[in-house]
Amino acid sequence: MRRGLGVGLGAVAALLLLTATAAAHARVSPDVSSAGQLQLYSLAVPTERSGVRTVRVVLTVPRDFSIDSFVPSPGWHRVLAQAGSGNSAVVQRVSWSGGSVPTGEDALFQFLAQPARAGRYTFTVQQTYSDGSIVNWTGGESSPDPAPAIEVTSGASGGGGGGGVGAIDIVAVILAALALAAGALALVDRGHGGRPPA
Repeated sequence: MRRGLGVGLGAVAALLLLTATAAAHARVSPDVSSAGQLQLYSLAVPTERSGVRTVRVVLTVPRDFSIDSFVPSPGWHRVLAQAGSGNSAVVQRVSWSGGSVPTGEDALFQFLAQPARAGRYTFTVQQTYSDGSIVNWTGGESSPDPAPAIEVTSGASGGGGGGGVGAIDIVAVILAALALAAGALALVDRGHGGRPPA
């Protein structure tokens, strides 16, 4: 049983490493949501380069993804590029500037939005560092700088604002199972320790 527990812990470590690698990209979450529902979304952009800070982030919004309002982002100045005006205005691009996010941390922005239809929505993100260098998160899934994307389902089968089951959820389930296994092993060992020698 000890060997099985060790193998399980190794699998968790590998999954955590994969999760950390996947998380080191610009991303929009929840990665699964429902069409026609107003939901809270988050944009996280990591500062991966050493010795510089993220000072500007520009998000280009895909068609049929309607941003309704924004959660305040202290320290950042927000500028919108919109089509139309008044209640019919559609946000096409959002720029945040003036912040300063150090290496190893994420610039985090949140907004309420409603995807109009089911399907895959791909965002593009431009990240500017304090030394003037720029990262364009516009590539495919296997590229070094993939564009953030979400899946939108029709009806109630989507995440309903909570998102689908992600890698973090899977890790939590595995860790809980391993904790139960470790507890059972400890009880078995304690039981054997209390018995008189044969």
